[in-house]
Amino acid sequence: MYKQMFTLGAAIGFLLIACPDPSIAQERPTVGSSESLDIAALKNILGIKGTEQNGEYKVTVPQNDLQVTVDGFSIIPPMGMATWAAFTPAEGGAVVMGDIIMKESELGAVQQVLIEKGLTITGLHRHFVRDTPAVTFMHIGGMGPEKELASGVKAVLDRVAELRGGDPAQAEASSVETTLDTTEIARVLGHKGEMNQGVYKVTIGRPDVALMHHGVSVSTFMGFNTWAAWQGTRERAAVAGDFVMLDSEVASVIEALVKHGIEVVAVHNHMVHEEPRVFFLHYWGTGPADRLAQGLRAALDQTGN
Repeated sequence: MYKQMFTLGAAIGFLLIACPDPSIAQERPTVGSSESLDIAALKNILGIKGTEQNGEYKVTVPQNDLQVTVDGFSIIPPMGMATWAAFTPAEGGAVVMGDIIMKESELGAVQQVLIEKGLTITGLHRHFVRDTPAVTFMHIGGMGPEKELASGVKAVLDRVAELRGGDPAQAEASSVETTLDTTEIARVLGHKGEMNQGVYKVTIGRPDVALMHHGVSVSTFMGFNTWAAWQGTRERAAVAGDFVMLDSEVASVIEALVKHGIEVVAVHNHMVHEEPRVFFLHYWGTGPADRLAQGLRAALDQTGN
């Protein structure tokens, strides 16, 4: 796992990849042909249908069983209530990154399993305030043989299911009613999104930053992105999301959000050994959709987006 440190030994080229939002394009170094994931083995170990993109693999577990509300809005999985783990190939194995969602009472038990399996905690924080029930988000990382990493992730997911009395993904999925002008939101932000269960989500990469973690490229698919998830009406909308920022951008992004009435909920790191140094910021805003969109655009203007 993390005790087995290694660097990328193959030649690195650059490739334009497709991102979760079709309007996004991000350049990222690609791994050499000698480095590839055994995706069949990952699927077999994890037992979850995932998504493959450009040689990387991600599984997502929607937390359908957590009926979370914030300021009268339902925080369903597309609003950011989904556990995930993503694998990228590296010399001698793979790198895994992910985000585990837990109730506060589950934190200690899940951490015990994670450490026993050789994974590491790279971030621990809240994504919302005034959330009922309160939930905690724990970013994880690991390096080593991909089958061992997958087994570790599987053990963590199984522990959460055990504590909940069942697989969170198997609970009935909810949706929300949204009447937003998504075309106008996309115009203001300069990026298109996708509608899912009544939530309009926009995902934005950082093609201007070549982020590396232990010598391995970190793509948009692996979580190196800014995103915004919307629901509600034009008059009363809610938006939640995450900004990724260079250290020089943090203060100006926060200022832009706060001036437009958008709350900054958390400022933190998702990785430990990344180069260059990047910070992530979670935010929450309610109010007229046009004001919220203008606030996000003002914050994006402080970054390379």
